[in-house]
Amino acid sequence: MSPAASPSGEAELSDPWVALEQGADPAERVRVLRRAHETFTEVGTVPKPVRAVVADSWRRSARAGVGPDGTASVELADGDLGAYRAEHPLARVMPLFRELLGTFAADGEHLLAVCDAHGRLLWVEGHPTTRRRAGRMNFVPGARWAETAVGTNAPGTAVAVDRPVQVFAAEHFIRRVQPWTCAAAPVHDPRTGRVLGAVDITGGDGLAHPHSLGFVQAVARAAESHLALLAPQVPAADGPELCALGRDEAQLVIGGRRVRLSRRHSEILVLLARHPEGMTGDELLCALYEDESVTPVTLRAELARLPRLLGPGLLGSRPYRLTVPVESDVAVVERRLETGAVTAAATAYAGPLLPGSQAPAVVRLRRRLADGLRTALIARRDPDLLADWAHAPWGEDDLDIWRALAAVRPTAPVRSRLAALEAELTAPDAWGRRAGR
Repeated sequence: MSPAASPSGEAELSDPWVALEQGADPAERVRVLRRAHETFTEVGTVPKPVRAVVADSWRRSARAGVGPDGTASVELADGDLGAYRAEHPLARVMPLFRELLGTFAADGEHLLAVCDAHGRLLWVEGHPTTRRRAGRMNFVPGARWAETAVGTNAPGTAVAVDRPVQVFAAEHFIRRVQPWTCAAAPVHDPRTGRVLGAVDITGGDGLAHPHSLGFVQAVARAAESHLALLAPQVPAADGPELCALGRDEAQLVIGGRRVRLSRRHSEILVLLARHPEGMTGDELLCALYEDESVTPVTLRAELARLPRLLGPGLLGSRPYRLTVPVESDVAVVERRLETGAVTAAATAYAGPLLPGSQAPAVVRLRRRLADGLRTALIARRDPDLLADWAHAPWGEDDLDIWRALAAVRPTAPVRSRLAALEAELTAPDAWGRRAGR
């Protein structure tokens, strides 16, 4: 297909997700993109020849404080990287990635890369010479290539927009990456639909072809199908899984069913999952209710309804207990913090535990988990991890986190937000407003 001419004389792409149409001159396209990139970095406007997906990504990159002369930082190294990769779901499809893309990468002097949902590179494999060249810009395992860290790039942008993306030459936001071309596609958990990460092919201008984007997308779909086939064989999937972080109503996955729990049933399941030895009725009553006038009859009514949701045999009594181990996202975060795997803990933390709950025991657990992770993040002083927390809904007013972020990444947006928070704190009525919350 020949590209159509635009009023400016430049070629417009008929498919906005393909970087270079067949018949286009790569050298001329590079020159156009470099001029556009310089225009954007100097005056903040994006000229027309830039694809919409790239223009939007450039704007997000600039808002995140990424500079065009920056570089990726290595976030996971040595034992941290090995432990994180070993338990990551995409580890189970790495043999498939190597089978489908390995020879293509080696023969074409390209690289096969796989990142997690936060843009952290977990595997980078392929032609040795190309790997050495890529290493000079920190395109290596353990480095963070999220848009918020290094700007527009295929794996980071694919995760950000949740669709296959091709990035050609000077479409990359950081200048030192502009000699490269890459195509990436997100990979999803077949059970939940959430993004697990992305598979990427990186190399020279030869990858700026519609077929490379279609190829990597097909590989991602094959990986999702393979994960779906593997799911019944995964031991963790045999037992119930409780997700209670970042949601007011927990979800229990059991026997292939997803059960959405009421708020009170969510609180009960969270507490019983933490106490495999069981809890008496009095212990549950104190843990769940602030109002001491609530009678045991109220609690027994809630517990009586629970077996109908969970299925027979899961809830025992005298004391109340779960009859099989239940894995929870709360326990995952706690275990990772205990072993010092701060990055992995932050990745698993989807938000505060049952944020709407006022049950005393849940409130204590929510605070303890959040404070433990915040303390670890501040001590780690990793700007990307701090930025992830600061820009999350639960961290946007977290003064300590913003101060820590400003100390390691003192960009204008960060300093401005910190100044606003400190001004709010020192305002004459700040204490009254905070006391009323």
